[in-house]
Amino acid sequence: MKQVILFFAVLLTAQISYAQSAFKAIIQNEETKQAVSRAKISVRGTEISATTDAAGKAELTAILDGMQTIEIFAEGYEIQELQFTFPLADQSEKIIFLKVNEVGDVRISTTRTGREIDDVPTRVEAIDEEEVDEKSSMRSANVSMILNESTGIKVQQTSATSYTQSVRIQGLDGRYTQILKDGFPAFGGFSGSLSLLDIPPLDLKQVEIIKGSASTFYGAGAIAGVVNFISKEPEENPVTSMIFNQTSALGTDFSIFNSRRFSRVGYTFLGSVNYQKEYDVDDDDFTELPRTNSFNLNPRLFFYPNEKTRLMIGNSTTYQNRKGGDVFVIRNQADNFHQYFENNNSIRNITTLQFDRDFSGGRKIVAKQSIAFFNREIEIPNYQFKGRQFNSYTDVSYFHPVKNHALIFGFNAVYDQFKENSDGANAARRDETRTTFGGYAQDSFDITNKLSLEAGFRLDAVKNYGVFALPRVSLLYRFTDKLSSRFSVGLGYKAPSIFTEEAETLLFQNVLPIGNRLKAERSLGGTFDVNYRNTIGEKFSYSLNQMFFYTEIDNPLVLLPETNGAFSFINANQPVKSSGFETNVRLSYDIVKLFAGYTYTNAKAKYLAGNQILPLTPKGKLNSALLFEKEENFKAGIEAYYTSSQFLSNRFKTKPYWVLGIFGEKSFGKYSLFINAENITDTRQSRFGTVVFPPHQNPTFSEIYTHTEGRVFNGGIKIRL
Repeated sequence: MKQVILFFAVLLTAQISYAQSAFKAIIQNEETKQAVSRAKISVRGTEISATTDAAGKAELTAILDGMQTIEIFAEGYEIQELQFTFPLADQSEKIIFLKVNEVGDVRISTTRTGREIDDVPTRVEAIDEEEVDEKSSMRSANVSMILNESTGIKVQQTSATSYTQSVRIQGLDGRYTQILKDGFPAFGGFSGSLSLLDIPPLDLKQVEIIKGSASTFYGAGAIAGVVNFISKEPEENPVTSMIFNQTSALGTDFSIFNSRRFSRVGYTFLGSVNYQKEYDVDDDDFTELPRTNSFNLNPRLFFYPNEKTRLMIGNSTTYQNRKGGDVFVIRNQADNFHQYFENNNSIRNITTLQFDRDFSGGRKIVAKQSIAFFNREIEIPNYQFKGRQFNSYTDVSYFHPVKNHALIFGFNAVYDQFKENSDGANAARRDETRTTFGGYAQDSFDITNKLSLEAGFRLDAVKNYGVFALPRVSLLYRFTDKLSSRFSVGLGYKAPSIFTEEAETLLFQNVLPIGNRLKAERSLGGTFDVNYRNTIGEKFSYSLNQMFFYTEIDNPLVLLPETNGAFSFINANQPVKSSGFETNVRLSYDIVKLFAGYTYTNAKAKYLAGNQILPLTPKGKLNSALLFEKEENFKAGIEAYYTSSQFLSNRFKTKPYWVLGIFGEKSFGKYSLFINAENITDTRQSRFGTVVFPPHQNPTFSEIYTHTEGRVFNGGIKIRL
């Protein structure tokens, strides 16, 4: 009898084992059609589960026959529940699309993989559309406010009268920061100090920031980091946004953005105009804000031949006329005493083309091409510097996911040429030409569920300067779903150029050409951070990020005076070293949000005698903001910023200072009214010391280390249709 029972038990087990099926799926983002990695697929009521790889693929096995519910969960997406009757008639892979949650994670494009920010081993900071919109209420003409109030970043003013600017990351000169717009690098060189002033914020979807060496991603110039401004793309529903802004500093701005997508074609259009009247807040006859007339036109066309193909063609034209200096000269009231002026006339045109093609298995090819023209003329009494810059950028990359690997292979070519239009017969022309050919490979690899690796290698060949090998490695370790850590290290380089902050401050007057005797600057940099976030109940959430950084630059390019009054560049025989840390805390409870960030920077130029601290680099900087916001109703807040003392080039130690601001916005359906009080403490450099030194007819200026324009109120209206 026992043998009979055993026989039937074995037979029943065999039947149950036989009545099992498999389920194969590819999980993709519904909007972008990109693969969703690390999504969990499970059979409800069982322990059967799997996690998608870099291609979005996963397979479930040992599923009992009959009606079963498949659950799909991915952080940042809505949970998907699907019912199937097993065994399936169709055994092929099922493509399943997930919708992004309204509060979902941010998808990153700067690292080229298209992953969510929490899954990228490289530390990327993303300023989302909501925060961009908030900062555009404070300064709608350009993006300088978005970056200046970010931890670890300083927008450095390079002219006391014309308000030109560069971007410093972790205490390093602006030439080490790569500025991108949608991944296209056309904002350096002669145009660098005007780049932030040429980008209006109204069409931005988000801003992505990589701090530390990112040369493996984008080649020369990304030693301190990369800032990538990401534009909005057309949606099926038409979008129209407008903003009108007026400031107490006599500035007027208007911007409009319009977009729409039809079945096979779409478009976006951005237009902006800005007028700034000359503004002299301290009545010393010299402008803190120059008289400015500018406009920007940026239409883009999108073509969708099919679901897997996209072509974008765009063109951006920006014009600026900035006239600073003696207000009497600007108002055509010049005399023997009022003579000084500083004119900046520029026009920039960038044509971009991008072709995307998706293939089976998550494979993708992306081809980019941009052509940029920039003309600029700088004029002061008895001196003029003008020239034309041409930049061509070509990049082709291939994305191929294989199991847990996200592979990227690509090559690019960059041609950058500057030609000076010198009127002097004996003047030494400062023409520069850079030709770079590069190839790169990158692998983002999930080693385990907790450990991910991103390893890349770039090989650049630069005419006249040699070949540069640029490896980079990033690690992400997830201790828990709340605690994670990242580590990155990489090499970088920068070819010599006269376009530095030091030369810009001199308006390139008496600055000698680079010549062929200089070496390229080389760098080694790394970051390490720990991130923790959690929630308590349904309304309270908090996060803490602690990051440490280090960068060392060999053969640093230094501008030195000569006995004849000229200035020449040399490679210093000792490095520049920048180290420190950033601490960021975010708290949120219901309608209240609190942010605080502290940066400690120890940046030294080892080639200096005595005090080696880099000029214009504060050791301590605190950013904080308290925000009250009820969605689609109102937002209001107060911001406080502290900057410690810093040293000027002459080793003068400045005073520390605070800057306070308040803002508010009230929505009425499609309309919003906003008001902002920036720098209500009226902190400005002229309160701490002399900015303009005599003689009045031909003045010299102090280095700018804080606000020059003082307290400014602004307000306006936003319209969203």
